[in-house]
Amino acid sequence: MMLPSHRLATLECSVAPASIAACPASLRWGQRLLAVLVLLAALLLPLAPAWSLEPAPVASETLAVSVPQPAPHSFVAEAARRVAPAVVRIDTERTVARQPFDPALLDPFLRELFGDPAGSMRERGQGSGVVIEASQGLVLTNAHVVDQVDAVEVTLASGRQLDATVVGTDPVTDLALVRIARGGGLQAAPLGDSEALEVGDWAIALGSPYGLERTVTLGIVSSLHRDINSLGFADKRLDLIQTDAAINPGNSGGPLINAAGEVIGINTLVRSGPGAGLGFAIPINLAKRVSDQLAGGGRVVHPYLGLQLVPLTARRARENNRDPDALVQLPERDGALVQRVLPDSPAEAAGLHRGDLVVAAGEQAVASPSVLLQLVEHAAVGEPLPLKVLRGQRELQLSIRPADLPRAG
Repeated sequence: MMLPSHRLATLECSVAPASIAACPASLRWGQRLLAVLVLLAALLLPLAPAWSLEPAPVASETLAVSVPQPAPHSFVAEAARRVAPAVVRIDTERTVARQPFDPALLDPFLRELFGDPAGSMRERGQGSGVVIEASQGLVLTNAHVVDQVDAVEVTLASGRQLDATVVGTDPVTDLALVRIARGGGLQAAPLGDSEALEVGDWAIALGSPYGLERTVTLGIVSSLHRDINSLGFADKRLDLIQTDAAINPGNSGGPLINAAGEVIGINTLVRSGPGAGLGFAIPINLAKRVSDQLAGGGRVVHPYLGLQLVPLTARRARENNRDPDALVQLPERDGALVQRVLPDSPAEAAGLHRGDLVVAAGEQAVASPSVLLQLVEHAAVGEPLPLKVLRGQRELQLSIRPADLPRAG
C-alpha cells in the first residue's frame, strides 16, 4: 500500500532530511529549533562539571568545644597547704591531786564502799603546735598546753605519732618549746613578720580544736597590741593580736598565718561568754625571741620595775581635779600612773611613789602603761633606765635599774 505523498514527506524529513529547505514549511521551524538546541548542547557540554555519584562536599565549620577547667583554689587553700605539714597535735598527760570528799558530807557506809578518794589521778590534755626548726625537731606551742606534764606525744600531719620532751616554758608570755624524738622528715613552717601587720589583714588559724585535726578557719586581724592585762591576766606580759578567726579549745599553740602562708602568731586564747568569738594570738616576733632563748637552754629573762600602773589621760585627770572630794590632784597629761609600788622592788629603790605619773622612759614618751612595759621589756637587767616623772606640779628625773622578774614559787 502506498502512503499518501504528504505523509511520506513528513517521514523523510523526520528520519533523514537532506536539507531543511526540502521539508514542508510546517516542519522547517521545528527542525531549525531542534538544530539550534543540539548546537547549544554541543557548545556547553565541555563547560559542564564532571558528573559523579558521590555527594557534593558540604562546607564544614570547625566547632570550638569548650572543655570545663577545674576551678582555681582560693588563697586560703594555698596558704594552708604551705603551712599544714608543719602543724601538729599535742597530747599530754599529767598527774593531779584527786579532790577528796568532805568527810562531814560523806556517809560512813559510802566511804567504806568507795574507799578513800584522796590520792592522785591521771589527767589528759590536748593542744596544737607548729614545727619551727625541722632538723632539731623543735615545736612551738603554748606554755599552758605542756605545763607540768609527765608525758608528751606529738601527732604529725601525716598521722605519725612520736614522743616528745619539753625543752622549756615561759609562763610570762605563755610560750613553750617541745622537741620531737626521732623527728626525721619534718617540715618547718615559714615565719613571717608580725610587725608588718595591719588591722584588716587576712588571718587564718590552723590547729586541732576539740581534737578535730587539720582544721582551718578564716578571719581578719581585728586589732593589734591588745594588752593581755586588760583581759584579766595580771601575771602575763603580752601585746596580743586580736582576730575574729574561730579559735577554740585545742587550737592553743597552733599557728595564725597570713594570706601568704607565713606564721604571724601563735594562738593562745579565746574569749568565752560575753564577747565570744574574739581570738588572740602571740606575735611571732616575740615568739621567735623567746624560743631562741629556750632552745639555748637558758631561762627567759623579763626585766621588771615593781610597779602597778593604770592609764591616765588629760581628760580623766581634769575630771578628777574638778571633783571637790578628790584625794589627790593629778597632772593633766597622758601617761602611766603609779597605783602601787611593790616592796623590795627596783621602783622602791628608785624612789617612785604612789600617784607619780611616768611620762617618759629613756628617750621615748610614755602615753600608757603598755608603752612603758614594752620599753622595760627591751631594757637590760641591771642597767640604769632614766624616767621622767610628774609628782604633783614638779617634774622629776629618776634613774631605775630593772631586775629579773621573779618567778612564782
